[in-house]
Amino acid sequence: MYCTDKRIAVLGGGSWATAIAKIVLTNVESINWYMRRQDQIDEFIRLSKNPSYLTATKFDTSKITFTSDINELVKTSDILIFAIPSPFLKQHIKKLRRKINKKIIVSAIKGMVPDENMIVSDYFHVVHGVPMENIAVLAGPCHAEEVALERLSYLTIGCQDREKSREIAQCMTTPFVRTNISDDIHGLEYSSVMKNIYSVAAGICHGLKYGDNFQAVLISNAIQEINRFSYATNHGHRDINESAYLGDLLVTAYSKFSRNRLFGSMIGKGYSVKTAQMEMEMIAEGYYATKCIYELNEKFQVSMPIVDAVYNILYNRCSPTLEIRKLTEKLA
Repeated sequence: MYCTDKRIAVLGGGSWATAIAKIVLTNVESINWYMRRQDQIDEFIRLSKNPSYLTATKFDTSKITFTSDINELVKTSDILIFAIPSPFLKQHIKKLRRKINKKIIVSAIKGMVPDENMIVSDYFHVVHGVPMENIAVLAGPCHAEEVALERLSYLTIGCQDREKSREIAQCMTTPFVRTNISDDIHGLEYSSVMKNIYSVAAGICHGLKYGDNFQAVLISNAIQEINRFSYATNHGHRDINESAYLGDLLVTAYSKFSRNRLFGSMIGKGYSVKTAQMEMEMIAEGYYATKCIYELNEKFQVSMPIVDAVYNILYNRCSPTLEIRKLTEKLA
């Protein structure tokens, strides 16, 4: 039995978009899929797999309607799952000539819209007029690589409309993905953004040869920073120890699949920001999130010494060795 009669679309060509497509196709007969590059689509159809990401995952491409035309995708879809890296979201959206305010928007983007300094749900609501009850976010510890391997993972779907969150959860529930629902959209989203910053911090400390004892202190302080900032921006009730918050932070800070940890580790070992970005060939959302959250916090003035230290290292070109040494005096 299929989970919905609505036409689902995935937007993005990376590993997370590919993992989401794998999940959804477990529960629906077919999907629409937008990728920016037609050559990537052509190769995907030829190989029956994404030529660049999660290349061991095979797809039945007869169940996928590919397009590089975002307007065509919007025209023929009811639920739009955005899995485009946040730095490129506006670049894709500006091509839109069709209204999306009556669509169900699902953000699988664990980042902020640069320049706007807005979480993605607010961006769609404020800039594109999508009602908040039509916006959902995906959160939780769920690395694309483990989804591809069908290792048990957990997702939380945040939406003000519980019926919509249940419908989306049904479409995301598989033998290898379990789902929960929540109405804490802003808390989930800010936590999803900020955990990338702390993963960069964990990577920097790893690159500087700090051990597991210090990493444990770092991450326990990090969850307190997330809690303080989330409360300052939105007073809604949340249990910060749930998997969608603490679990996501832990896996991003410790996992070998974490690109943010890898990015931070390279910085700690002496790479410049530009060199680390070039060598990774993937987006580390934590780099952009650091600037957004730091600038937002100029308004809220929440005590976040870890965020401040990462900002100083990445944007003020301060010495990682000296910044982390100063940070050690502020943690408990």
